[in-house]
Amino acid sequence: MTTPLLTVRDLSVQFHGNRVASALNQVSFELGQDEVLGLLGESGSGKSVTLRTLLRLHPARSTRIQGEIRVGGQDVLALKGRALDLYRGGTVSMVFQEPGLAFDPVYTIGRQITEAIRAHESIDARSAAARALQMLEMVQIPQARRRFDAYPHELSGGMRQRAMIALALACKPKLLLADEPTTALDATVQIQILLLLRELQRETGMSVIFVTHDIGAAVEVADRIAVMYAGRIVEQQPVDRIVHTPRHPYTEGLLAATVGPEHRGQPLRAIPGSPPDLAALPPGCSFAPRCAYVSEQCRRDRPPLLAADDQALACWHPVRGLVEAA
Repeated sequence: MTTPLLTVRDLSVQFHGNRVASALNQVSFELGQDEVLGLLGESGSGKSVTLRTLLRLHPARSTRIQGEIRVGGQDVLALKGRALDLYRGGTVSMVFQEPGLAFDPVYTIGRQITEAIRAHESIDARSAAARALQMLEMVQIPQARRRFDAYPHELSGGMRQRAMIALALACKPKLLLADEPTTALDATVQIQILLLLRELQRETGMSVIFVTHDIGAAVEVADRIAVMYAGRIVEQQPVDRIVHTPRHPYTEGLLAATVGPEHRGQPLRAIPGSPPDLAALPPGCSFAPRCAYVSEQCRRDRPPLLAADDQALACWHPVRGLVEAA
């Protein structure tokens, strides 16, 4: 990998309420220029928390963040005031999981995109509106002029998601964060949105982090996949390699639980048990209570994330051979 656009080192996030929940636990990864990284895992594994931490969206009063985040060499955790405002949307932007909630219902789609552009750039209203309309056309919204003056509730789910992508790309970010952008869409529209994201990524040269719990979606979009469990990255490989030769038992379980036409009439191979309570994580490997390869070492010692070239693994007993201690 060339000089990375994004570097995350030992990132930990705790939420303080009635109890302290450790949502991220020493997460480390890099993202190159013009690369798409897929974050894969069950609900509660830390995927969305990772994206929101990259944008500094968690409430400061109840959140404790440790570690390092650098985008283009810029220390994200040190940003304040206007610098942080410009970073959000200008350097890094986000496509939220539910665009119906992300858009303000009392303003038109065109006005919201126009205001986002003017908030980041010294540009007059007419020029900003022209670019906003251009963005709607770029994401292939039919009758873009008409949709420009529409309110969010007047658009279908697929059209709202395309408008959300237009808003996210309006200020030409270097990094796009996509938080399960196909949630609640029917299968045909899901494929359209995934292909659109990949096409736009190639046209603009931006980097993308794509969050999903669907391995099929990750394969369509990502160059590399990082698998998360209990707030940690447990495996990372290029997409073709992780699909055909998963090494972590959790990754193997996720792939085995995927349903295809060839599985008709066969019982679903679900991963037994449930994810751990993030406010009471067990010692050792968090996946140990659900793992078929578990040993006393797994229950006692947390495996380190060992990285080599373009892959990484945190497991004492991988699916294919033992991992040597660093």
